[in-house]
Amino acid sequence: MIVCSRQCHGNAGREAQKKQRRCYSGKKKRHTLKAQLLMNWETREVIATAFGRGQTHDFSLFKQSATYVHPDTIVLADLGYLGSNKLHAQTCLPVKATKHHPLTHDEKQANRTLARLRLRVEQVIGKLKVFRILSERYRGRRKRFGLRYNLITGIHNFELGLNT
Repeated sequence: MIVCSRQCHGNAGREAQKKQRRCYSGKKKRHTLKAQLLMNWETREVIATAFGRGQTHDFSLFKQSATYVHPDTIVLADLGYLGSNKLHAQTCLPVKATKHHPLTHDEKQANRTLARLRLRVEQVIGKLKVFRILSERYRGRRKRFGLRYNLITGIHNFELGLNT
C-alpha cells in the first residue's frame, strides 16, 4: 500500500501552524518575541529577565514572570506597566495625559525627571543590542531565544565586573 507523505504529516503541519500563529503579530506583520529585564539602577547589572510572545502586554508579562520585588525597592517603570503600583507601592510611573486633561507644568517636570532616571535602563538595553541577534530579526528557534538573551545579559554583567 502506498501512502502519500502529505497525508501522513497533515496533522503535524497544522500543529506547527498553530504554534506559529501564537507568536504572529498582525500589527508588525511578522513573528515577534518580547523580552523584559530588571536591573540594578546603581550598578547597571541585569538581575532578572522574562520572555513572552510579542503580543503580550508588558504588565501581563511582569505578572506572569512572578518576579519578587522587595517592598522597599523603588521601581522605575514606563506607562506599559500602568497598574503595577497596585502590586508594588514603590513604583514610579509617569503621569499620563488625556485629551481633556493635559499635563500641568509640575507633572511634565516630574515626567522629565523620571525619564532622566530611566535613561540608564535604556542605555543598558542599547548595550545589549550591540549584539545584533537582539537588535535585528531573530532568526533562530523561539525556544532558544531566552537562553541566548540570558547569555548576552551574562556577558554584559561579566563586563561590568571587570570594569570595577
